[in-house]
Amino acid sequence: MTSYNTGEVYNLTGNFENIGGLKVRAPVKSAGVVVGRVLDIQFSLETYDAVVTLGINSSYQFPKDTFASILTSGLLGEQYIGLSPGGDTVMLAHGDKIMKTNSAMVLEEMIGRFLFDKASEN
Repeated sequence: MTSYNTGEVYNLTGNFENIGGLKVRAPVKSAGVVVGRVLDIQFSLETYDAVVTLGINSSYQFPKDTFASILTSGLLGEQYIGLSPGGDTVMLAHGDKIMKTNSAMVLEEMIGRFLFDKASEN
C-alpha cells in the first residue's frame, strides 16, 4: 500500500478506450463520495488504450465486479472516475485490475454522431 494525504491507500488499475480530459489527481467517487484519486495515467503499447491507476482509501472496500466509469461533473465540469459496486463477495485488493470499465463520453463525438444521424435522415 502507498501512503496518501488522508492515510493508507490501495492501488487498482483499469483500462479505458478513451479517457477524455481525465487528469492525474482527479477524484474517484462512489455514490458521490470521494473515495480516492487518480494516481497515474499511461498509454499501453500492448492494448492501445489508457491504463489508469487509482489510489483508493483503505477504509473503502469494493467488490471484484465493481464497474468504473469516467464521468463529468455537470455539463462541462471536471472529469472523474465513478465506481459502481457490484454484488461479488470477494473484494478488490491492492494491485487488482477493474475488469468492467466505461470510457469517457466525449462531447465532440456525441455532437458528431447526432449531426451524422440527422443528415442521414434526409
